[in-house]
Amino acid sequence: MSDVSADLVIIGCGPAGMSAACEARALGLSVVVLDEQNEAGGQIYRRISTAPAPLKELLGADYAAGQRLATAFGDSGARHVGGAAVWNVSPAGVVDYVAQGRAQKVSGQFVLLASGAMERPFPIKGWTLPGVMGAGAGQIMLKGAGTLPRDPVVLAGCGPLLYLLAWQYLRAGVKIRALVDTTSWAAHLRALRHGAAAIRGWRDLRKGLELLSLIRREGVQVYRGASGLAIEGAERAEGLLFRHRKEMVRVPASLILLHQGVVPNAQLSWSVGAKHEWNAEQLCWQPLTDAAGRLGDLPIYVAGDSRAIVGAKASAIQGRLAALAIAGQLGQGADTEQRARQLQGEMAQATHIRPFLDVLYRPLDEHRIPPADDVLVCRCEEVTAGQIRHYVALGCQGPNQAKAFGRCGMGPCQGRLCGLTVTELIAQARAVEPSQVGYYRIRPPIKPVLLGDFTE
Repeated sequence: MSDVSADLVIIGCGPAGMSAACEARALGLSVVVLDEQNEAGGQIYRRISTAPAPLKELLGADYAAGQRLATAFGDSGARHVGGAAVWNVSPAGVVDYVAQGRAQKVSGQFVLLASGAMERPFPIKGWTLPGVMGAGAGQIMLKGAGTLPRDPVVLAGCGPLLYLLAWQYLRAGVKIRALVDTTSWAAHLRALRHGAAAIRGWRDLRKGLELLSLIRREGVQVYRGASGLAIEGAERAEGLLFRHRKEMVRVPASLILLHQGVVPNAQLSWSVGAKHEWNAEQLCWQPLTDAAGRLGDLPIYVAGDSRAIVGAKASAIQGRLAALAIAGQLGQGADTEQRARQLQGEMAQATHIRPFLDVLYRPLDEHRIPPADDVLVCRCEEVTAGQIRHYVALGCQGPNQAKAFGRCGMGPCQGRLCGLTVTELIAQARAVEPSQVGYYRIRPPIKPVLLGDFTE
């Protein structure tokens, strides 16, 4: 095992991680950036530096804009360790990871968690069948390898990514059989209360309208206000069944991409014992930090979507703000207060539209908390919603007890795919708020590692 040290260790090389590294290096800090991908960019700007020009054009201007940040990061002098799977972060700032088949570690005077977001679970009947994927996974395949669906696809759920992917697919010539939007009309009305703030973020609104315009021009069948989604099929996906205008509709499809927003990937912040709170607007857990993103009195900060869902631009700004705060703690950098004020102004501008989006695209209860007992919740251990409810009837109070009752959350994903669902299921069954139920106790290894990785 090699053992190195740095002023700042950053986990994640997306907008928050790259921006933090650039800011920290400009302030004279030594920086090591660890990321699972070999290339800088994170999920948002995946493969941005080597993607062919036609793919960049297809993915759009927002994706292509990441090249500027990736170039600045490459020129910053930060040490970038790609292909690094972080499996442990100690409260003292020691980070254990595996890269190139070897276990290694790096010690930071400060650590910044910038691990981004993950797709929210969408536990409905049939969601684990072959032919059903997350829309985010579909976009990763497009960015990472230019892979496109061969057969007509159905996109279902809610959130900006659903429409963005539809726009990208249409530009690539993919046939979209239907776009099934679960956003209710009541949600549109509630979102209007934040309309004034959203208008201040008019550039984002304009982009959304442009996406809708193309989808309409291409004649895609759009079902708005859909509910009661279920995947049909015995061995693989054969179609999507849903309720639309009080009638049941079936759309045949062999490929169905589901999406109902993203949530913070907070496994690392949970693992260091930091406090978390339930975000009732975004319906997820988020780490409790100070204004700069610090976790209590730990030498650990969080920035970007792993702190709360704010989007790529705001994530980049949060990364810079965290770097400024860390430089201040280390006594490096001059006049950081003026720089921080400037960034805080940019942050306010970048997040004007967020309350509007949180209300508009709030996932339906029935698609987060399965009403049917036979729906799988924990894919790894094949635990159903009915089993979780049975555990509660037997006295189970929270997710950690659910592990003891039926191994829920003990599979390879370490609860990432079922954690939110289990919290909300137990809360509903106990008739309490999710904040009273809690989350899994996350312990290392955060990611699966091999014993062979620890042999020299």
